[in-house]
Amino acid sequence: MALNFNVHGYRFSVEGDEKAVAGLAEDFAFFAAESADCPTIELFRADPPLTNLPAGDALVYTPRNVAYRDGHTRYIDYHGRGLGILDEISGDFRLYCRDEDLLYEAAYLFLLSRIGEDLDRRGIHRVHALGVEVNGRAVLVLLPMGGGKSTLALHLLRFPEVRLLSDDSPWMDRDGRLLAFPLRLGLLPGSEETIPAEVRRKVQRMEFGPKYLVNYSYFADRVSASAKPGIVFIGSRTMRPESRIEQVGTLAGLRPMLANCVLGVGLFQGLEFLLGSGVLGLSKQFGVGISRCRRSWRLLRESQICRIHLGRDAEQNARAILDYTLSPR
Repeated sequence: MALNFNVHGYRFSVEGDEKAVAGLAEDFAFFAAESADCPTIELFRADPPLTNLPAGDALVYTPRNVAYRDGHTRYIDYHGRGLGILDEISGDFRLYCRDEDLLYEAAYLFLLSRIGEDLDRRGIHRVHALGVEVNGRAVLVLLPMGGGKSTLALHLLRFPEVRLLSDDSPWMDRDGRLLAFPLRLGLLPGSEETIPAEVRRKVQRMEFGPKYLVNYSYFADRVSASAKPGIVFIGSRTMRPESRIEQVGTLAGLRPMLANCVLGVGLFQGLEFLLGSGVLGLSKQFGVGISRCRRSWRLLRESQICRIHLGRDAEQNARAILDYTLSPR
């Protein structure tokens, strides 16, 4: 039975392998929708059909796979372990793999790529940041991959004033609002015991090893659909026990936003799916880059910009962010 979703206007359905579909259904539960005519992602726990494939040269090489094109069909070879077949006209995608973790992760990353491509084209862009809402205003914390965004999100959600937009990549729309993207929370091994076993699952990732995922159902009642710009914290980690916050000017946010939105450092971009060929493909990417710059500058102008030097105590970090956000200025 196909499950249907609508992510800020990008519609898709998922069907096939029960476990992989269940994982995606949990991830995208916030965006569950009624049936609609939309691209279908079919997931098969089966050996990849590697015979009688086109003989052309590879289009894109990445550490996780190699991509080929034959007319309007894109083939994604996961180094013999799996095969994805994308119809570039209909958007339908079939994925074959015996490895259940790879089947799920490849489908998840494919969806991130297609959603990003569609929303980018419509002027809605991701920011690589933790995003929460407090009193109707968005509070963003810019931190690199591995900087502790998900752990900080879990501590912030202990306060009733805080609602989640996304632990990793909220969206900026054309009107300047931040939109929710609450898929799941990811924890590295060693910190998972704070979460009940029935709402967490362990996956083995292609490139980065094992990770624990906190299901959307654990925090479903704490999600905010959108928020106006409020505060942007430029985050960095320190070895001190406590955190420290200082207000800075708008221009101080340009470089971090260049990395975390315009270039999308730390965000899955899916070059094997998105990369166009020739002048047309390059011109599309240039146009997206200009749009991201405009949205980033608007967010900075409409927000207060601060630096936060995070200490070793995650609970104290969360309290400092909330206290600063709620303090009159």
